[in-house]
Amino acid sequence: MEMWKLFFFIPACFALNMTPGPNNLLSMNNARCYGFNTAFIAGLGRLSAFAILIALAASGLAVILYASETLFLTIKIVGAAYLLWIAFNLWRSETYPVSELKNTCNRLGLAKQEFLLAAGNPKAILIFTAFLPQFVDISANVDEQFFVLGATFLILEMGAISIYAILGIYLRQWFAQPKMAKRFNRGGATFLAMSGASLLLSRQH
Repeated sequence: MEMWKLFFFIPACFALNMTPGPNNLLSMNNARCYGFNTAFIAGLGRLSAFAILIALAASGLAVILYASETLFLTIKIVGAAYLLWIAFNLWRSETYPVSELKNTCNRLGLAKQEFLLAAGNPKAILIFTAFLPQFVDISANVDEQFFVLGATFLILEMGAISIYAILGIYLRQWFAQPKMAKRFNRGGATFLAMSGASLLLSRQH
């Protein structure tokens, strides 16, 4: 892998990692409710989903999947429905003290939620099939280059998870009052619902 390509890839990739999408919002909310460690561990579910998608892109299977209108529509509907379900539950959620939430958190369940949210987003497939290949030299070992690019993406994604989790810790202090926490929940629910609706209305390109 030529270093100059990584020099251009890293800032462009990190901009994608830091985009305030549903997964990053989820990390922020998990940190606000359960703390940094739990939010970071939950984020490993997202990394697992992305690792699978990167492997699919490297093998060429993701291109076939994205080219299929039926598969694209299925993933889009399932992903959008899951986003709307999370938004519905977040909107209805009661506000509890953080100490109580820590006692009831399920890290495996939160990691599963992150995994499903990432895997159910067809836009992630597009990123790995359209963005990563731009930095691959087909005259060299493609698999090795995908491995380097994929590993770099996942490391940068870990950075994004950490940054949003730290922001969530800050919001924990800011939204210590139940009234403010409820507003945050409903604001987050609205954003997730809008993301779900946008996903349903998106077209395959």
